[in-house]
Amino acid sequence: MPGKSSTATRRGPGALGAALVLMLAIFAARAWPAASEKIVMTPDELDRFDNAKHSLRLSNGVTLAYLDLGAREGRPLVLVHGYTDSARDWAPIEPLLVDKFRLIIVDLRGHGASSKPDCCYTRFDFADDIKLLLDALHVETADIAGHSLGSVVAQTFAELWPTAARRLVLISSTGTSFGDISPSTGSSGPSLPGWLADLGRLHDPIDANSKFMEDWWHVSMSVNPEFFWRKQRRDAAAIPARVWRAIADQSLVGVDLQWMLPRIKARTLLIWGGQDVLASSPGRDALRRGIPHAEVRTFDSLGHDLFWEDPATVSAVITDFLVKP
Repeated sequence: MPGKSSTATRRGPGALGAALVLMLAIFAARAWPAASEKIVMTPDELDRFDNAKHSLRLSNGVTLAYLDLGAREGRPLVLVHGYTDSARDWAPIEPLLVDKFRLIIVDLRGHGASSKPDCCYTRFDFADDIKLLLDALHVETADIAGHSLGSVVAQTFAELWPTAARRLVLISSTGTSFGDISPSTGSSGPSLPGWLADLGRLHDPIDANSKFMEDWWHVSMSVNPEFFWRKQRRDAAAIPARVWRAIADQSLVGVDLQWMLPRIKARTLLIWGGQDVLASSPGRDALRRGIPHAEVRTFDSLGHDLFWEDPATVSAVITDFLVKP
């Protein structure tokens, strides 16, 4: 999920602290640091990532696009992106993970190169698509990592199929929802939270270069190379307005995530950025209560899209959690 267009999230690099300023310099050079090397992403490297995508028509009729990278005998790690993102969400850390895991990186239904049906966009629909994909790939057990909306999908997968989720990584997640429906004093009924308020005025075709889209991706534009967020913005504009609203209505706002959390049996890692304004304190507390055995890592200087801001550090934390006994 990108930085979004709420007033609260319209912050420049200074609001993200010195760490983000440093990352801006790094991204300007189009290089990402690993522990002992620099991972450089160029337009050609991003094209290589995009061109590795496959498509599979699932038994429920949805066509899901995905990447299957790394050694087939490696431990499967499913990566699930955020709202209006795509598998490309994970491109900044894919080079840091691919030698250690078999990466299965999906475009959720409604996103990227996957099909965009009229119905349905609940967290259960997203999770079921991933289970059908893994079944088709003959993957019985996998580690599942999700970011933002993808974290809700990942926790739902672990709740529904506890034996299929070996370990669970929830990044920028919540145990409540990503916003509550607010009462409205007008005649139009309840209103969406501020960062989603403009969805009601969104119409097709969506202009990738509109102010709405620039505001929506403003954090990505601050920390990613221009060629990266230009593709992200174009793909998000290809999502029909009805799908933008359906996902918000059915999976992000006013949903109750707490009641199924005790079903999670997988060892779980919760990762948050201290500057994240979308994953609220009540949402974090609910997740900690619902998964009491979870490990927690918080990066005080990072925000909602923290593995774009510091891919090396975040990928190292994920790897350490997944490989330890």
